[in-house]
Amino acid sequence: MASLNVGNLGEYLREQRRTAQLSLRQLADAAGVSNPYLSQIERGLRKPSAEVLQQVAKALRISAETLYVRAGILDERERDELETRAVILADPSINERQKQVLLQIYESFRKENGIDVSGTDASGMGADDDGPRTADGSDADQPSA
Repeated sequence: MASLNVGNLGEYLREQRRTAQLSLRQLADAAGVSNPYLSQIERGLRKPSAEVLQQVAKALRISAETLYVRAGILDERERDELETRAVILADPSINERQKQVLLQIYESFRKENGIDVSGTDASGMGADDDGPRTADGSDADQPSA
C-alpha cells in the first residue's frame, strides 16, 4: 500500500507515544481507536480525521492543534492564533469584559501588522455575530433578563 502524504505526522505520533512510555496498544485503548488503525497512522498509511487526532492528542496529553498542523488540517499561524485566544479566554484571573478588551487589542495589533483577520471579530467569532459573549453565551453588552 502506498504511503499517503501526511507529512511527518506518523513519525511525530510514534515519538510522542514513546516519550509518554506507552505501547501502541495502550495508546490505542486510551484514544478509543483500534490498534491496527493507530499503527497504520504511525506508518503513514492512513490519514486520520480531526476527531481521531483530538482523541490521540488527549491520550498523549499534547495539543490537538499541533497534530492538526502536522496532518495539514490547520495552518501553523492559525494554530498559534487559536492557542493565544484560548489562553486568554481560559485565564481565571481576568473577567469577561477584560478578556474581550484584550482580544480586541490583540486583533488590532494583528491588523496593524498586516495579518488578514477579515473572517473574525475580536472574540474570534465570525463577522456576522452580534458581538462579544459572556461565558454563559449571552450578549456581553446586553443586560441579563
